[in-house]
Amino acid sequence: MAALNVSGLRKRYGDNEVVAGLSFAVEPGTCFGLLGPNGAGKTTTLRLCLGLTAPDGGTITLAGRPIPAEAQQARAKVGVVPQFDNLDPDFTCAENLRVFGRYFGLKDAEVRARIPTLLDFASLANKADAKIATLSGGMKRRLTLARALVADPDIVFLDEPTTGLDPQARHLIWERLKQLKSAGKTLILTTHFMDEAERLCDRLIVIDHGRKIAEGSPRELIATHIEPQVIEVFDEAAGKLPAFVDAHRQHAERVEASGETAFFYCRDAQPLLAALATADGLRYLHRAANLEDVFIKLTGRELRD
Repeated sequence: MAALNVSGLRKRYGDNEVVAGLSFAVEPGTCFGLLGPNGAGKTTTLRLCLGLTAPDGGTITLAGRPIPAEAQQARAKVGVVPQFDNLDPDFTCAENLRVFGRYFGLKDAEVRARIPTLLDFASLANKADAKIATLSGGMKRRLTLARALVADPDIVFLDEPTTGLDPQARHLIWERLKQLKSAGKTLILTTHFMDEAERLCDRLIVIDHGRKIAEGSPRELIATHIEPQVIEVFDEAAGKLPAFVDAHRQHAERVEASGETAFFYCRDAQPLLAALATADGLRYLHRAANLEDVFIKLTGRELRD
């Protein structure tokens, strides 16, 4: 049985249909990603799945329970890491965990017994009595993750869990999420970091304007949608790049220009690399295609606010 099953999900606000017929299933013990630009409907989809927002159509089953009819019972098996930290600033780290445990009906002694393990998991073992205001952004994010695990949930929803963190904090959270998956937890993740999705997700969907536009594993999506090699060419002497693109467009299956950069998507990169070796005023980066290339191709390069 799927940990989460969504079929034909719809949600409209006025004339704007923010979720437009989404369907997907999340297998137990996997990490499932929802990717999309700002305003694509990711957070609304999570709220619908948790029973925090009523759908206009479709069906949702979470932890074997119909949503929203039995949302409260389903959420007893679910932990949530929200997009923005909402820790209580008046409490210490340990007190935040203890108070949150009461929302799940856990006995105080039971939560107290779990606190050392949770703080150790979050690399905050020496911060039990620290007030929230004294914590760094990374510490707060790790405490929010620990708080989501107070009731030992089977399923954890994570809405952009590493936004705003430095690379060290991000890598630590990635490691902790991998540990949770190894322990059999189901992770449902939204993120704007494509390398994060590529590292963590077993399967993902890309949504835009509330609709699913692609689904598969990261490797499947890259193999399906993008040529295997990418060469990014940067114009260091104004005006050199357009002529180079015109002269060497035939060496790539596809070329995209963005500002002072041209992206050459190739199956055989050698002819273009040979041309770049003698080109003046240009700098380049040769790399394998990745999930960000897929995302940009499917959703466009234009800025979303």
